[in-house]
Amino acid sequence: MTTRIVIADDQDDVRIGFRLILDSQPDMTVVGEAADGTKAVELARHLKPDVVLADIRMPGLDGLEVTRQLAPQTRVIVVTTFDLDDYVHTALRNGAAGFLLKRSGPTLLIEAIRAAMAGDTLISPQVTVRLLRHLRAPDGQAPPPPDPLTDREREIAVLVAHGRTNADIATELFISPGTVKTHLANIQRKVGAANRVGIAAWAWSSGAAR
Repeated sequence: MTTRIVIADDQDDVRIGFRLILDSQPDMTVVGEAADGTKAVELARHLKPDVVLADIRMPGLDGLEVTRQLAPQTRVIVVTTFDLDDYVHTALRNGAAGFLLKRSGPTLLIEAIRAAMAGDTLISPQVTVRLLRHLRAPDGQAPPPPDPLTDREREIAVLVAHGRTNADIATELFISPGTVKTHLANIQRKVGAANRVGIAAWAWSSGAAR
C-alpha cells in the first residue's frame, strides 16, 4: 500500500529535496505541498494524506499548531532545523507522530514515515539523547537486577541511547542493517520498549548507558 504524503515547508528547496527522496521510494508518494501552515491544514483536510511533514516555523499556522489541528486523525511528523526542548515537548503533546531534525538525513526521514504508519513514534537520535540523559542512574545507586539482554544486544541498546542510527550501528559493529533490526526487535521485546526511544530510556535508566 502506498503512503500518501503532504510536505509543508516555507522553503522551496526543502520541499523539492523531500519530494525527490520520498517519491523515489516504491511505497511512498507526495500528493501535495504547502508553503505555509494554513495551506497545509487545508490540503490535509482535502487530500486526506496518510502523513504530513510539517516544518515548525512557517507563515500562517506554525508546525505545532498544524499538528494540534490535524493529529491524531492525520499522522504529523515535525521536521525542523530548531532543536529546542519546548518544541519537542509541545509537538509530542499535540500528538506528533515523530520529531526530526532536518540534518538527520534521508534515511531517518523514510524510517520516521514508516514508523508513523506502523503506529510508532520516531524522534531524532540527537534529541532523544538529550531528553533521556536525566534518566541515568545516580552515582552510587545500587545496580538494577540483571537485565535480560545478551552482550551484543546490550551493546546495541547503548549505541541507540547515544543516538546512533541503524546504519551507524551496522557500520560500527560490522554487521548488516538487517541484523541490527533483528537485535532491536529482540531488545524491545525483552525490556518492554515500544520503540527505539523506549530502548534508549531503558539504557539510561538502567545505568547501561553512561
